[in-house]
Amino acid sequence: MLQEKLDEILKDLDTRKFPAPVEDMPHGDMPGDKVIISDALIPHARTLFRLLVQMMHEKGDEKYVISIFGGSGSGKSVTTSLLTYYLNEAGISAYAMSGDNYPRRIPEYNDAERVSIFRSEGLKGLLKENVYSPDVQSVLSDLWKKETDSDPKEAETYPWLKIYQKYGREGLKGYLGEDKEQDYAQVNEVLAAFKRGDEKIWMKRMGRTEDARWYDEVDFSHTDVLLLEWTHSGSEKVKGVDIAVCLRSTPEETKAYRLFRARDGKADSAFVTMVLEIEQEKLDARMEANADIIISKEGEVLRP
Repeated sequence: MLQEKLDEILKDLDTRKFPAPVEDMPHGDMPGDKVIISDALIPHARTLFRLLVQMMHEKGDEKYVISIFGGSGSGKSVTTSLLTYYLNEAGISAYAMSGDNYPRRIPEYNDAERVSIFRSEGLKGLLKENVYSPDVQSVLSDLWKKETDSDPKEAETYPWLKIYQKYGREGLKGYLGEDKEQDYAQVNEVLAAFKRGDEKIWMKRMGRTEDARWYDEVDFSHTDVLLLEWTHSGSEKVKGVDIAVCLRSTPEETKAYRLFRARDGKADSAFVTMVLEIEQEKLDARMEANADIIISKEGEVLRP
């Protein structure tokens, strides 16, 4: 059935007229998430629609999981909303799933865990390199209070801080976007259930407070395409993805976006900058290894 729909779309794919965005168009399933459609991303979504239709037709399957990944501000939510809308309007039933429902901790606790790991591993590094002392600890305690222990500028005054920051950064690498932070197993259960044709699937919902956790039963009996929108959906830990799309952005663009959205009151801090740099390193590696389609912030198709 899906292949018949794709055959029909392919007849006028290059000259296809796309419907204008409407107020009640589908968005991701993240509670409280508001998506404002940007006119600048509409051409990107149309380009991706054409590429995805061609790829799905070539593969010849009847159900598809498509991952949309990239950094904050790369346009994941808007692009996924537009793609879901275009697919549904073309007769291909699509559902947008937000991976942001699947971290192990709410944002407040996850941010605290990141800081804790950085400081714990940094301290271990000082011990390992034999530079720890009560005086060092006294300085660190002051830096912790000021929340500047991750700032490279502080290392100009305290050379031993370079060791602390090096080990702390390595500790963070083992946490950010890994199983300790994200529940990949539960994401994979959803994707597997969709691919085997389960008609109803319990989908996790997660807000920003500890008591905001629940599940909604979603009817997938007539769904052809599941779009997984998530920073981490390009990871090799996500199983069952048929086509992976990377929306490429830079750490500078991500920081600018966070500041614009006021998503984090410390979005311009040295610690957040370090986190974004580590996440970008992982995104770049996953993009090179796993992306079937790469599109730049300017809309240029870099792959295929």
